[in-house]
Amino acid sequence: QVQLVESGGGLVQAGGSLRLSCAASGRTSTRYAMGWFRQAPGKEREFVATISWSGSSTYYTDSVKGRFTISRDNAKNTVYLQMNSLKPEDTNVYYCAAGRYGSSVGSYDYWGQGTQVTVSS
Repeated sequence: QVQLVESGGGLVQAGGSLRLSCAASGRTSTRYAMGWFRQAPGKEREFVATISWSGSSTYYTDSVKGRFTISRDNAKNTVYLQMNSLKPEDTNVYYCAAGRYGSSVGSYDYWGQGTQVTVSS
């Protein structure tokens, strides 16, 4: 089992930045890829970014390319999502996940509880 805890969400003005963190505990010896997803009320959870265990491979959804950066520090069992140039449409609950490298919800076995990001216009 892996436990994931997100932090760093909050309220920010459009054009601002936030950095989300996701701390993993438990069975962290397994070489999981990590992903970030987001979900608005009444909508399906959507992929944001993923990073391989080594950090050498990353992939982003088109709407965040050039604005968001995913990274990880395996020594700290933590993955980050640096979000710059935030837009009101980025307002969502953000979830981190551990599993296989990919962009689908089904690729991931473990999920955090989510952190709210609100971008005001």
